[in-house]
Order: sequence, then structure tokens, then C-alpha cells
Amino acid sequence: MKLLLTGDEAIARGAWEAGVRHAAAYPGTPSTEILENLSTYDEIYTEWAPNEKVAMESAIGASMAGVRSMASMKHVGVNVAADPLMTFAYMGVNGGAVLVTADEPGMFSSQNEQDNRNYAKFGKIPMLEPSDSQECLDMMKAAFELSERLNVVVMVRLVTRVCHSKSLVEVGDRVEVPIKEWAPDPLKYVALPAHARVLRVQIEDRQKALEEESEKSSFNVIERNGGAAEKRIGVIASGPSYWYAKEIFGEIFGEDVDYLKLGFTNPLPKDFIKGFAENLDEVYIIEEDDPIIQEFVERLGLKAIIHGKDVFPPYGEMTPDVLRKSLKGEGLSTLDYNKEMIIRRPPTLCAGCPHRGLFYRLGKRKDIMISGDIGCYTLAAGAPYNAMNSCVCMGASISVGHGAQKTFNAAGVNRKVVTVLGDSTFFHTGINSLINTIYNGSNTINIILDNRITGMTGHQQNPGTGFTVKGEPTDIIVIEDLVKAIGIKHVKVIDPNDLKAVDDALDEFMNLDEPSVIITRWPCVLKQFSQADLEEFPELFQTKDEILQDICIGCKRCLGTGCPALSFDEENKKASIKESDCVGCDVCTQVCPVNAIVKK
Repeated sequence: MKLLLTGDEAIARGAWEAGVRHAAAYPGTPSTEILENLSTYDEIYTEWAPNEKVAMESAIGASMAGVRSMASMKHVGVNVAADPLMTFAYMGVNGGAVLVTADEPGMFSSQNEQDNRNYAKFGKIPMLEPSDSQECLDMMKAAFELSERLNVVVMVRLVTRVCHSKSLVEVGDRVEVPIKEWAPDPLKYVALPAHARVLRVQIEDRQKALEEESEKSSFNVIERNGGAAEKRIGVIASGPSYWYAKEIFGEIFGEDVDYLKLGFTNPLPKDFIKGFAENLDEVYIIEEDDPIIQEFVERLGLKAIIHGKDVFPPYGEMTPDVLRKSLKGEGLSTLDYNKEMIIRRPPTLCAGCPHRGLFYRLGKRKDIMISGDIGCYTLAAGAPYNAMNSCVCMGASISVGHGAQKTFNAAGVNRKVVTVLGDSTFFHTGINSLINTIYNGSNTINIILDNRITGMTGHQQNPGTGFTVKGEPTDIIVIEDLVKAIGIKHVKVIDPNDLKAVDDALDEFMNLDEPSVIITRWPCVLKQFSQADLEEFPELFQTKDEILQDICIGCKRCLGTGCPALSFDEENKKASIKESDCVGCDVCTQVCPVNAIVKK
């Protein structure tokens, strides 16, 4: 049977067919849909973990206990998970274990463009790279078999185009893999230095076995087309770059081009590559992000001329347009291409977003530094709010803010640092940061935006929502109880749509010499509301707002709230509200100087 699947859906299906019983993840584009799809299979226990490190450790524990397990995350999540991952690479597995990393060339929704093939090389971990949805399914099944046969965690690397593009996939049935018996094995599973030194030597023997696997892997494929061409040209590519290269090299050089598609990319197959390039005059290496394949091939001492990042951009996606312009020497980089070809349409907070009122007021204060974080609310960095001064990584707002506040205090600078992060981000890595702030005696104001869901990645559950990934009820971790338990004495819970409440809370905590926490609590407007939401917030969307045209003076003060439901008629000099977009949050009503905005 064939199904039309995205790469993420195919990864989940491949894991199910491989007999996986345990999967953990933290949501992050473009990997989020992997666990969401895994959660639909009754045979697989699935969980949203508070962060990627915990997800990796959960999968490690399940593997130790004898079942096939996996963790999935976006590329920056592997930074968080790297601590247990690098030790697990020494230990090896009981049940097969796979880590899926979803990298993002082009940075569509990420703060950097790191290449996680480096992690595989760094940790001496085998890596598979699918180029389409069929390979996503096939490689997941192969990864678990390889993991158990060679006693090693396996990484599967996707990129955004593979994660979200659909193609036909031949699917099969699930294989029920028996649970392996667990037995105490301190030498393998207790990472003492004396034990690790023994395991370190064993890694080198395993590396030789992995090199042999790579040389004979069916995922490394040669396609010969060169024939009697005067200049024999070859292309080495991995992931979706292979398909892009096939399209453009055929267009520019004709059919006389040989291709080597690499799917088993760590370790790379030295002899296989040499055999491919033996009679070639020029070899073009197409890979997204770092020149990992290029540098490996250059060390082989081939007689062919090697082209890679000397022709193609060192960043961004290697799309057909980028390859075409690079080969023609038109000098258009990926970044320039994006600027030239894409209509600029900056994202904005949704109409009725509960973050809007807070940032509208924060942006008016000139005596503060605002330390931000990863989430929908990062959009507050732009106009009209201009209410965020830093954003580093998940959970960093509180830690960065602490460091800045300590510096201002020591230098005698009268500036308060306000840190801002969401509820899911607080559970992810904000708790440790807040503990650090308390322990080291800072006096920041720390705002936790509790919109009752993980908003940015598409409404996944988290420890504060009361439901698991499968929709089963679970205990809610109450944020105000948690922050009080770790030592915060000054805590306020406010409605962020109430601008006076926002100002009052900030004013109350501005002159404190110890840390404080403000929790802004109002559900995301796009959320599917639970009965608990409706009971806690009975006024949700019961009214809309409208602007009385005969009273409006055209001052545009309401437009400063940044709500996309608001517009302005330049001819009539009047503001108006699009009724279908308005949710009656009333933020605009509070800023109108003539009370022209009223309940409808």
C-alpha cells in the first residue's frame, strides 16, 4: 500500500513499523509533527518532555530497559540533549535507540543554522540522511536494526524540505520486536571514568565496523551517465540536494553527469567515493550548511578537480534556483536570492493575542532592559512594540537578564532588567535560570507568559496544561506554586489584557532589591479550549469591539497596539475594526483617548 506522507509522517510510520515502543520529544519546527504522529499509534508510548535533554534521557532509559526507543527534536534541541547523547554514544544500547534531528538550512523558524552532522562526527555516531519520505521510512527501520546489531545509538538527520514535503511512500506492517531482558551491567551503564576509558577503546573497534557498513550501504548509490562525454562531470550530494542537483545539472550540463547520492553520511564511505570519482575530471559536491563531505573528499587526494563551497553558498538551502545561479556565475547568494524573490511579509502577533497588552506597555518604558526568549512573543522585538532587547536561546531570558542586572547594579546604573518567557519555555529551561537568579541574589522582574499551551510550535501540551500528548488528563504544575517553592517571595498573576494591571504590577516590583515574578495568564486565542479554560476564563470571546465612526478622531493611537484586526482609512481619517478578526480583548479600547471604541 502507498500513502502520501510528509517526511515527519514517514519517520513516525517507519518507527511504528520498526517496532518502537517508546518515543519522547520536545516540540520544535520542523520536527514537531514526528511525535504528534507517533502519538496516534496505540502500540507506542509517547510523551512531550519538558526539554530535549529530558526527552533524550527518557529514550535512553527505555533502551536500557530493553525496548526500541527514540527521541526527536529540531537541530538546536540537540545542543540541549548533547550531554546525555555523548555519554550514551559510549555506553551503547540494549533495545535499539535512534535520535532524529531536524536541521533547518535557511533558518525559517530558528535562531541559527547549525549542521548536526558535526554531532555525529564528534560523537562517532552513525548518521543516515533521507532525501525524501520513502527514505525517511526505510532509514528509520534500518537505523533500529543497525543500532542493535552494532550496539550504538543512531542519528537520522532531516532538513526542513524533507520534513514538510510530501511524496508517495510504500508502507508495510509493524514488526513486534520482543522486549530484551535487562540485567545489571555497571561497566556499560555506569559512566565512571574507569568504565568510560574501557568503552572509549571499544568505540574505535565499532568505528571500523561502521566504516564497513557505510561502504556497502544500500543508501549510498551511484548513477552512471557520463558515457563518452569529453569532460566527465560527477556530483556528490546528500539529502534533498541530490534531487536539486539532478534537476539543475541536467539542465546545464546535459545528461552526461554521474551522481553519487550519499544516505549513510557518518562515517563516509572512503573507497566507495574513490571508486565513483576514479575517472572523473570534475566533481561538484552539493551539501547544505557545512562542507563536511567536501573536506572529506578533498583529503582523499583525487585527481579530479573538486568544487564545493567555492561555487555554492556556504549557508542556506541549495535550492534549484541557488544551484542554477551559482553554476552560471551570477553571484547571487542564498541570502540575496531570498531578499530578491520573496515578498516581505513580517509576522505579527495574532488579533487578541494575550501577549499584546503586555508588550504594548513594556515598550513604553524607557528605564528598563527587556531580556527576551524563544516563542511567539519574540515578535515583540519589532514595531510597533520594540519591546525586546535580547533573545539567545530557550530559557536564556532569565539567565541573561540576571547577568545584565548584576552588571548594571555593580556599575551604579539605574536600570531594571525585565525578563520575559513563555510557560512552556519556563518548564523547558527557565526553572534552572530562575533558581540561579534567586541563589545569586539578583533583583530582576521575571515575567512568565502563561497562555495555557505551547503556542509557537502549534499548540502542543506541556506540564502546565493538564493533558499529555495523547490528550489524557494529568496533573497540572501550577507556575505560581512552583516559583514560590523555589524561593520567590513576590508573585503576581494578572490578566495581560488589563493594561492598568500590567502597569501596576511593574510599578510595584520596580524598586525591589530581590527577584520577583509576574505571571500573565490568558489563553492563546487560537487554542482549542478545554472545559477548564472555559471555567477559568468564562468571558472568553463573549463580545467584540467596534469603533464609533462619529467619535473617532483619527489619532491612530489604537493602531499602536499592533492588532491586525485594526485598520485605518487614510481618505476618511478613521480607524475601524474587522469584525471577523476581533475577539474582544479590549486592549484597543483602553488606549483610545476619546472612548470611541466600545463593546459590541
